[in-house]
Amino acid sequence: MKAHNKWLTAPLAAGLAAAMLSGCGTEQGGGSGDSGDTVRVGMSDDIMATDPAAGYDPGSWLLFNNVFQSLLSFPKGTSEPEPEAADKCGFQSGSKVYTCTLRDGLKFSNGNPLTSEDVKFSFERALKIADPSGPAPLLSTIDRIETPDEKTVVFRLKVPDATFPSKIASGAGSIVDHREYPADALRTDGKTAGSGPYKLDSISKTEAVFTANDAYHGNAKRRNSGVTLKLYDGDREALSKALSADEIDVAYRGLSADEIATLEASTSADKGIEVVQGTSAEVQHLVFNVKDPVVGKLGVRKAIAHLVDREALVQDIHKSTATPLYSIVPAGIPGHNTAFFDTYGSPDKGKAEKALRSAGITGKVKLTLWSTPSRYGPSTDQEVKAIAEQLNASGLFDADAKSVAYEQYEKDIAAGKYGVYVKGWVPDYPDADNFTTPFFGDDNVLGNRYDNAQITGELLPAVAASPDRSETGSTYNKVQDLVAEELPLLPLWQGKQYAVARDGVTGLEWTLDASTVFRFWEIKKG
Repeated sequence: MKAHNKWLTAPLAAGLAAAMLSGCGTEQGGGSGDSGDTVRVGMSDDIMATDPAAGYDPGSWLLFNNVFQSLLSFPKGTSEPEPEAADKCGFQSGSKVYTCTLRDGLKFSNGNPLTSEDVKFSFERALKIADPSGPAPLLSTIDRIETPDEKTVVFRLKVPDATFPSKIASGAGSIVDHREYPADALRTDGKTAGSGPYKLDSISKTEAVFTANDAYHGNAKRRNSGVTLKLYDGDREALSKALSADEIDVAYRGLSADEIATLEASTSADKGIEVVQGTSAEVQHLVFNVKDPVVGKLGVRKAIAHLVDREALVQDIHKSTATPLYSIVPAGIPGHNTAFFDTYGSPDKGKAEKALRSAGITGKVKLTLWSTPSRYGPSTDQEVKAIAEQLNASGLFDADAKSVAYEQYEKDIAAGKYGVYVKGWVPDYPDADNFTTPFFGDDNVLGNRYDNAQITGELLPAVAASPDRSETGSTYNKVQDLVAEELPLLPLWQGKQYAVARDGVTGLEWTLDASTVFRFWEIKKG
């Protein structure tokens, strides 16, 4: 699940210079290093949109990240955004005014120049269209955008938002050609006009063809001449067979935990196949409706927290393709701690029983755990059944597990019908903000009726106003400690990213990190 994930006049420019980020590796003609053959990549996800104002799914963002430029981008292996279409960016007046100066020579794949007018148009367009499946909520802190000249863009924000650079470095910051996109409606011809390393030549339900964009000016160095993306519409078996039959060079997003584990355990080198593992910030939580008559009791939630065995779940269900998670901010993201392990430790029946008795509960707790079959991974139903079995094995619970189709699942959560259910989360940008702000308050994305005034009114606004993200750790620790104590959710696991490649394919290690950007340009074949 993705979160709904963010300028100056000439006289002020000199005073701002010291505060602006310097471009790294920003020589022009970033695509001049083209080499290698076309790479065939397969995935089980669909591409739901080719228009950045509409897409908010992993397949669509994969397209956006390779076809469109953003002002900033996430370099491989880091969580700090750096200039991309911009030459420099930085805050002025705290965290409410953000200015970017564009690099020279920017052009769209159709040959049109990219100027500040296109940047302003792209952001205002996404906000105006406000497509339900689009990125507009990530841009909600924008008050107005000014373009004093063709190379300067000034974002004036409604509130301090130190995570704005990360938001606009994501797919939400994709820049489109104002001449080719309607200002108040989505583009419907399936074509694109971007300034990224690749251009989209064609797309169908089963295949998208990307070729080098020779007009690209940016940091990416292409190591291939193009990418053909095969789409398998959720058919994991077909994806696996395509890899075995040498119909694709790389399988990405779709192989099951069992298949990954089997490939890793086998002598895959003998088959001409390599499993490449990378980091990920994808997480899954067991969520508690704090207004539910059963788990609304803190003692019941604490008992569950003392009984769930994450190690068993990741080993038995997920075949070690995930790691146990003990906080809402995952490992590898600045601000992470282990609040849930520190508070509850390893599974302990005695402590669970004590929590129930302290709440005045003496009999078995009858409970239903809810899941949906595929939205949050193919093993979700199996995982929830295993959690129910762990609770029942203690003798303290009478728990069962039920699964419903995703559309009904979301409706029932919104109506408050479930006490315990699963939610997954794929971040829009690698900052602790994206694992906290959406989860708290009346309208939070978890739908668990939890609100903590200290978190929403004091702690999160404080870190939102801090441009130096390295100084936010102590505040995020307080947030995580409060959540561990009040238990509106129980973190379960943090995923790993995998791609499986045939012999002769290199560079995949640079496409699999917490930024969730799958960088076509890093992959080389031959």
